[in-house]
Amino acid sequence: MPDDKKKKVKLEYPCVWVYKIIGPDTDDMKRAVAEIICDRAYKISYSRSSTAAKYHCQNVELLVESESHRTAIYEALKAHKTIKLVL
Repeated sequence: MPDDKKKKVKLEYPCVWVYKIIGPDTDDMKRAVAEIICDRAYKISYSRSSTAAKYHCQNVELLVESESHRTAIYEALKAHKTIKLVL
């Protein structure tokens, strides 16, 4: 019988986390990340562009201290006007 309970992945903090951000302008997204993660070391790298190059995806990698820290960064990235999607 299948287990219908949602299983939550257990992470050990601190850990390195990668967010994928998608938006229309890579430079604007880089500035947004710098504003949001101003006091921490991070690495941002190009991932890919849509076929028509309307949207671009970048990876943002950084050390997160806790679940609440990871979620707070996610929410801040998601709320920024230049970032259309955060994964």
